[in-house]
Amino acid sequence: MGAMEPAWVREIKLVREVMIPLERYPTVRVDTMLRDAIAVIEEAQLDVGLHKSLPRALLVFDETEQLVGCVRRRDLMRGLEPKFLVSQPLEYRKKLFDVAIDPNLLELSYDRVSKAVREQARRPVSDVMRPIEVTIGADDHIIKAVYDMVSLDLSLIPVVKEGRVVGVLRSVDVFHELAQLLI
Repeated sequence: MGAMEPAWVREIKLVREVMIPLERYPTVRVDTMLRDAIAVIEEAQLDVGLHKSLPRALLVFDETEQLVGCVRRRDLMRGLEPKFLVSQPLEYRKKLFDVAIDPNLLELSYDRVSKAVREQARRPVSDVMRPIEVTIGADDHIIKAVYDMVSLDLSLIPVVKEGRVVGVLRSVDVFHELAQLLI
């Protein structure tokens, strides 16, 4: 940082000061079944500063411990949708659960849907994970993270140092740091 930069720039933290270390963030392997990934994310709690936080995503590693993707809660839920519904148009799927049309619809389909959801839960997380689009350096300013998160519509970015993943930077934590700086 140069001597001529504004004082507020010097107050901005580096990514490594805001990130959650990898050993404290929940992860799964690519072959983990959806139901097991759901259990991991359901049980996970992150200690962030003085409060606890729930993760919205899991990092996904392959058998060689390389980061290959992330899976969000909504990806897991989407992965549970029964095959017989996925092939139908969205409007048809909505009507199946619209009790305003017929109050008996939900009851009649419960057993079939429940069984199909359990079947889908045996799929590997690799079926629904998202590839890692970008990483950020541990020594980068969080302003770079703001740019990446906003421009790529990301809520989580893996943090790398010397070519290996060392942590995770979440948009909620970056936002908190910006709030502390501005308020």
